[in-house]
Amino acid sequence: MIKLEKQQGIAIVTLSRAQKQNALSFAMFVELNKIIKKLKKDRSIRAVVLKGDGDHFCAGLDIAAVMASPLNIIKLLFKWLPGNKNLAQRVVLGWQSLSVPVIAQINGNCLGGGLQIALGADYRIVHHDAQFAIMEARWGLCPDMGANVVMSGLVKRDQALWLASHADPISALQAKELGLVTQVTDDTEAATQKMLEILLARSPDTLAAIKRVTQQSYKTQQRNILAKETFSQIRLLLSPNTKKAIAKAKGKTDIHYANPKRW
Repeated sequence: MIKLEKQQGIAIVTLSRAQKQNALSFAMFVELNKIIKKLKKDRSIRAVVLKGDGDHFCAGLDIAAVMASPLNIIKLLFKWLPGNKNLAQRVVLGWQSLSVPVIAQINGNCLGGGLQIALGADYRIVHHDAQFAIMEARWGLCPDMGANVVMSGLVKRDQALWLASHADPISALQAKELGLVTQVTDDTEAATQKMLEILLARSPDTLAAIKRVTQQSYKTQQRNILAKETFSQIRLLLSPNTKKAIAKAKGKTDIHYANPKRW
């Protein structure tokens, strides 16, 4: 479900589940994590292109597939220490650990977990018809895949808060105005190739140094954020209000939320 190809020093990683708009199954999380580890050791790679098969980048988490086994949720969220990255967070922030440029090439839907994975890339080249959403709030949950670590360097605080809270799709142009994407184009393939030509003309050591220095300049309290993401998500999964939110998302209308917990 994840394809990895190498072409002239370019690693092309493709989410390949087109019949489901490349929605994320548990197996895809495992495969992405393995591929990131493999690419990190491969010194012949000069850049990475992350894309989706078919007409869409990724429609987010395949909730039915992942929830079919409660053990999968535990495996996604488990970590030895609160500030460590769990599996869900590694498939987002893992791209930042690579010393080479990572370009997300986005067409169609880029939703939920798909958007969070794209935010882990260094650049996002998107088709003007693409749409974006952080959708966890619709299901009574919060974003918990590590995207909060990189969001602070891209989007103003109130806009990040609103984007995660309303959970509705926004257009490519709106995403560009917010700072979520790098470039909007009619031809993502051509635009990606043009960016690669510019990047590959530079020394790989220069690109690696620039990436690390830039990361340091935008450094956040990563371990605290990762711990808070996971702790909050576990509390939400155990909350009665989350069950009500799921029922509402499925079309039930007579929903009355209980008073919130103390956060």
